[in-house]
Amino acid sequence: MDLVCSEIGAVRVLAVQGRIDHAAAAGFQEALAPYLSACGPEGYALLLDFAGVEYVSSVGLRVLMLAAKQVKAQNGRIAIAALTPLVSEVFQISRFDLVFSVFDTLDLALVTLAS
Repeated sequence: MDLVCSEIGAVRVLAVQGRIDHAAAAGFQEALAPYLSACGPEGYALLLDFAGVEYVSSVGLRVLMLAAKQVKAQNGRIAIAALTPLVSEVFQISRFDLVFSVFDTLDLALVTLAS
């Protein structure tokens, strides 16, 4: 699992690559932590680009749930874009599409988060 950050205006885009499963979840949580702490009303909105995520397990979903709770408590904004078909199905079955704002494309997410 790899994580690459870029900034587009007031949005930090984290491109996630690989699998977020039992073996990678702790590393994903640790890599995500500094970006979450900076995600608040005066900080950046956070956009997770999942175009490169092949699979997410229940342990990975737990990391995402904790991230959403933290950002909400900080009055920040977090969204996910470009889910692969398999990950999209996991999100729908687990109802995570109700926990996060989920966008089909990165561009659509950026337009929405920038406003």
